[in-house]
Amino acid sequence: MTLKVSTRGKIPPFIVMEVMKRSNTLEASGREVIHLEVGQPSTGLPSGAIEPVQKLMGDASLGYTIANGIPELRERISNHYKVRYGVSVDADSIFITTGSSAGFQLAFLSAFDPGDRVALASPGYPAYRHILTSLGLEPVLVQVGSDSRFQPTVSLLERLGSPIEGLILASPSNPTGTILPKNEFEKIIEYCRAKSIRIISDEIYHGISYGEEAATAASGGAPEIVVNSFSKYFSMTGWRIGWLVVPPELARSVECLAQNHYISPPTISQWAAAHVFDCLDELNANVARYGINRDILLKGLPGAGIDDMAPSDGAFYLYANVSKFTNDSVEYCNKLLDQAGVAITPGVDFDPVNGNHFIRISFAGSTASITEAVRKIVDWQLP
Repeated sequence: MTLKVSTRGKIPPFIVMEVMKRSNTLEASGREVIHLEVGQPSTGLPSGAIEPVQKLMGDASLGYTIANGIPELRERISNHYKVRYGVSVDADSIFITTGSSAGFQLAFLSAFDPGDRVALASPGYPAYRHILTSLGLEPVLVQVGSDSRFQPTVSLLERLGSPIEGLILASPSNPTGTILPKNEFEKIIEYCRAKSIRIISDEIYHGISYGEEAATAASGGAPEIVVNSFSKYFSMTGWRIGWLVVPPELARSVECLAQNHYISPPTISQWAAAHVFDCLDELNANVARYGINRDILLKGLPGAGIDDMAPSDGAFYLYANVSKFTNDSVEYCNKLLDQAGVAITPGVDFDPVNGNHFIRISFAGSTASITEAVRKIVDWQLP
């Protein structure tokens, strides 16, 4: 008997998770591994949120919430936009999600129909194109490089030829860490509005920058969809909590989709997230540490001959060209892990066209681990 298997799951794996799985296997066998493969802060829930959450444990009221999340958290996020960006975002336009991953699914499902074409920068976060494909949408890769600071431009969008229904913007970007300057960000938004192209603005690395702050697409009644998360700046990866800012015409669709797909986000995670806005000093100290780690890599990696890197304006990644060492970034990363015990991610995860020449290094860990990793990479690369 042969039973049907859906084609939806026939998408490439998320390679960074494959690297993490292999790294964990090595650790289980007794090997020491420095983890620079996963974009995960080495810090946990901010200390100021721990006690309030502990008091809620075992509380009978921690049942389902409404699909769009508890009002207290949506109000805190609304205030966050006013304080950080000086923009007004109505709490009713904010939807709490089970991480940004669920946020992207809800955004794509509410805004697009099967067969619609959605453009995205390459290199870019691989789950964008994999989720789009699994939903019957067509990802349209916009090849970007150093000439555009690894970000899409109006000129690049005009060269696509066939019309697109959507565009994903990520600033700061994963894997490159580049930030779209505000004037370029506004040019793209103006172009997309004129062409009736829906923008999905990935802002999950907002708050983590080393100079100019990233601009937000969130504002009252705007047609853009904003995706954000508590995983990165707020250091809550395992809590699986994020949010959307949605335009009025999509609000009911997102609500119905969320009700049926997820019922509600995790209740304890929502309450924890409501308290982390009181912990900004601690969170900003984390960002300062990322900046130190970034400087250690920028100064140390050229000693291993790794000196061609995308400008890391924000997030906690370095995206480096290693074409003078290899034409196979997967093999390069496997050897570095096996021989030096340092886990990094091959660029093919983020760019199926040119990623064989690139690697991504996460510097979200401790400064001690970053320092040791640089030493190991230099010793391995230049024996």
